[in-house]
Amino acid sequence: MALNKVWIHAEIGGDKPSTITLELATKARELGGTVEAFYAGDNADAVAQELGQYGVSKVYTVDCGDSLQGPAVASAMAQLVDDGQGPDLIMFGSTYDGRDVLARLSVALDRPVLTNNTNVLVEGDEVRCETQIFGGTSIVTTAFRCDAPHLANFRPKSFAAEPGGAATAEVVAAEVPALGKVRMVERHVEERSGPILDEAPIVVSGGRGLGTAEKFELIEELAKLLKGAPGASRAIVDAGWVPYSYQVGQTGKVVKPNVYIAAGISGATQHMVGMKGSKNIIAINKDPEAPIFGIADLGIIGDVQKVIPALIEALKGK
Repeated sequence: MALNKVWIHAEIGGDKPSTITLELATKARELGGTVEAFYAGDNADAVAQELGQYGVSKVYTVDCGDSLQGPAVASAMAQLVDDGQGPDLIMFGSTYDGRDVLARLSVALDRPVLTNNTNVLVEGDEVRCETQIFGGTSIVTTAFRCDAPHLANFRPKSFAAEPGGAATAEVVAAEVPALGKVRMVERHVEERSGPILDEAPIVVSGGRGLGTAEKFELIEELAKLLKGAPGASRAIVDAGWVPYSYQVGQTGKVVKPNVYIAAGISGATQHMVGMKGSKNIIAINKDPEAPIFGIADLGIIGDVQKVIPALIEALKGK
């Protein structure tokens, strides 16, 4: 049975809908019925135009003022549900803002939440979500046993973002009953250059095998030469070598690039969960028994501190 209506929480990535928003829109469209989005941000008309290409028919804009979007978006959604215009399912991304809105909405509607999902299915009258556990080696399927709307969030890269619409979505201003007490007084945007880690076609990640924090410059240089993005294992993030935003793994970013280079990374389950969906995996490690070789398409047994400089030199010589 197809769902009559699905809502998604839309977020911005740069100057356009984020990748996870397009992924959610694609999956919502597959579930059938009407797809509508809630968006708190600027340039709503341009966002609606792109979301329309992914099957979204209506975009509710939420004016947060100088408030965080969590209270505002949750109250706007709850108001429409209370007015009898609610959907069968509301989908969120596993992002900071997505989790904030989801938690507040759960309280407002007194509904349970299924989190960290990688798929959603409709079987008969049931909506079921799939979640990977034990490092992705097992999948748990959980069915909702409550009244709609059902609330769930999903990990990035769980669905492929594919266009499937031609019309620009209608833009409607949503009523916002509550803004919350917290006010934003200043916003800092992280400075970066090159591709975004979880959207890059090539990712070069480094681990403890680099030896020292200074050696991470090799990872950044190789990534730049390949027009990719640098990443890191949890071990060197915890050690303070690089910021958390570089972390790939179960508690970091989930990436699925065309090429993933794991340099000096042994292959802990926590890390492999975040990158094993990559199309081509190249592992560089001096330990021939390193678990990372078990999922690698190409393995190089050698000292990463010698292999990476050789690769850089070869690329510069082209």
